[in-house]
Amino acid sequence: MRTDVRFPTNGLQLAGHLYLPDGADGPLAAIVVGHPTTGVKEQAPAAYATRLVQEGFAVLTFDAAFQGESEGMPRGLEDPFQRAEDFRAAVSYLTTRPEIDSERIGVMGVCGSGAYVPYAAQTDHRMKAVAGVSGTDVPSFFRGADPEGWQQMVANSGNLRSAEAAGEPAATFAVLPETADADTPAPTAEFVDYYKTPRGHHPRSTGDMVVRSADLLDQFDSFAGVAKIAPRPLLMIAGTEAVTRGFSEKAVADSPGNAELFLVDGATHVDLYDRDQYVTPAVAKLAEFFGKHLA
Repeated sequence: MRTDVRFPTNGLQLAGHLYLPDGADGPLAAIVVGHPTTGVKEQAPAAYATRLVQEGFAVLTFDAAFQGESEGMPRGLEDPFQRAEDFRAAVSYLTTRPEIDSERIGVMGVCGSGAYVPYAAQTDHRMKAVAGVSGTDVPSFFRGADPEGWQQMVANSGNLRSAEAAGEPAATFAVLPETADADTPAPTAEFVDYYKTPRGHHPRSTGDMVVRSADLLDQFDSFAGVAKIAPRPLLMIAGTEAVTRGFSEKAVADSPGNAELFLVDGATHVDLYDRDQYVTPAVAKLAEFFGKHLA
C-alpha cells in the first residue's frame, strides 16, 4: 500500500510516498530511500521501494527540497547540506508514525543520495543501518568531468546571488543534453538513455540545476567523515562497470571495519536505477543487510 505524505524540513514541506506491506502488523522496520541528483521519488526510489516493501519493510521515498513535488525556491537548487537535512527530517517523520519502530530505521540513497545518506548518518545515530547504491560525491563528479568549467561556475556563483537579490530569476543549466550520439561520452549517454527516454523520464525530473548550486557543492565532501558512521554498518553497492565505482570503494576503504562493498557484475552506474537483472541482486543484498541490522 502506498500513501502520499508530507513532512517538514527547515520550514519547507517535503512530498513523499510511504509504502507499507499489505496486512503487516507493526511496529515495522523502515527504510528511507533517496533519489539521484536531478531525479524524483517516482524514478529509481520507486523501483527499490516496491521491491523492499515486499520483503516486509516500510519504505519512505521523498522529493528533495527545491525539487519534484516538494517546496523550495529556487527550483532546481542542489544544496547538499539541505539534502542531508532532508534525510534527517524523513527519519523524524517516521518516528511519528505508529506503524514504525523508531529504533529500527535504516537509510539508503541512489547516486547523489547514495553519498548524502552517509554524510547525514555521520551524526544522526537514529540511522541504524546505512546503504548507498551507485553512490556519487556530486561535486567531485562534476569537478572531474570539467574542472575548468566547474571552477568558473563556482567563481560566478556570488554574482548570480547578487542578481537574484536584485529580482532576477535564478540562472539554471541543463545537466544533460536532450539526445546522445556516437560522440557523446559513454557516462553521459547512459544518463540520457534513462532520463530523456520513456525508460526513466518523468515530467518533474527536469534535469535543470541552479548554477549557483556550485558554490554550495564545492564546500561539500560526502565521505570525508565516513568513519564517524561506525560502529553502525555501511553497505555500498556499485556496478563493476560503473564510472562512479571508485566513490564506493573509497568510502569502504576509509571506514574502520564496519563497511562492506557489494559489486554487481556487469552493471554500469545507471543500470542500478532500474535494470531488472542488476536491481534484483542489489535488492536481495539490501534486504539481507537491512534484515540483519534492523532486526
